[in-house]
Amino acid sequence: MLSKNLLALIIMILVYILLAIVLFFLGFRFMMFWRMKKQKGKPAPELSGSYGKAIQQGKPALFYFYSEHCGACRPMTPIIDSLKKDRLPCYKVDITRHMDVAKKFGVMATPSTVLVDKGLVREFMIGPQNEATLRGLFR
Repeated sequence: MLSKNLLALIIMILVYILLAIVLFFLGFRFMMFWRMKKQKGKPAPELSGSYGKAIQQGKPALFYFYSEHCGACRPMTPIIDSLKKDRLPCYKVDITRHMDVAKKFGVMATPSTVLVDKGLVREFMIGPQNEATLRGLFR
């Protein structure tokens, strides 16, 4: 049978490990929240190609950053396609192919959605979003 001191030590170590895990995830969530707040209102990055043209038009444009390996991204793909069918300017950006674009926007997690309007980042959302939320960005 384990002595009381050894048992107390094991419990203390387990509590410290659990506390470290909780603090790690809280810190990660805070970092993501801070990143979202920091991006809003900043000028959109200088881009070339169709992404750059979308920003330069001065109209609202939605950039959806995803990865083919991301499980949380899969339910959003039909939503983005639905918005595109309704002629709303939406651009799907695969971060594995266009890492430079993701870096310029400051994307660190997928799925991320960025609304650019009049050359400024108006919204920066991390995580899956529903269709009503995304449609509301264009109003």
